[in-house]
Amino acid sequence: MNDSKLPDAPSTARNREPILTHLKRLLADSRRVLEVGSGTGQHAVYFAPHLPHLTWQTSERPPHLHEVQAWLLNSPAANLPAPIVLDVTSHWPSLRVDTVFTANTLHIMPAAAVEKFFQKLPQVLQPGGQLIVYGPVKIGGDYIGPGNAGFDVWLKGQDPLRGIRDLEWLDQLAASQGLQRSENNFLPANNQLLVWQLNDESTL
Repeated sequence: MNDSKLPDAPSTARNREPILTHLKRLLADSRRVLEVGSGTGQHAVYFAPHLPHLTWQTSERPPHLHEVQAWLLNSPAANLPAPIVLDVTSHWPSLRVDTVFTANTLHIMPAAAVEKFFQKLPQVLQPGGQLIVYGPVKIGGDYIGPGNAGFDVWLKGQDPLRGIRDLEWLDQLAASQGLQRSENNFLPANNQLLVWQLNDESTL
């Protein structure tokens, strides 16, 4: 299939290199990554060939799974298995991974779904595993750049349950599940790459 006929999220082409720079470091010892909310699948088909030592498992809600499938068929990689169905508010598949990665999802999900997302992490993360989140956040109640303020207004206009989340709230949700934040990386376009570690003693 020609790339021009595939679903396209233009932001992926703009942010994939800064994200990959950090992923190469953060995933050096990972062997299996679960990407929650793979969107079009464009991040996955770009990242996986650069990280051949691990398996990159994509996932999406049923209405959008075909978009991921299209990109994976167009750009197959040995470490990119077929996408799986995953709705954060419903049943999660039975699997264990070293890392959960998600990009540009927490401000799209309703707040209750963000809470459910964190609650489910210990079911899939190995003890000592990590959560990596890319996207905009507020820190101390402040936006990172004026563009994010306008984006937040737009998000809430689309759905009042959406919105740019407070980093402190995300830290609280993480801590309630045995995860502690280890990194906050400032990336272009007023986005963050956040990392939380699950302590070694955490169990289901």
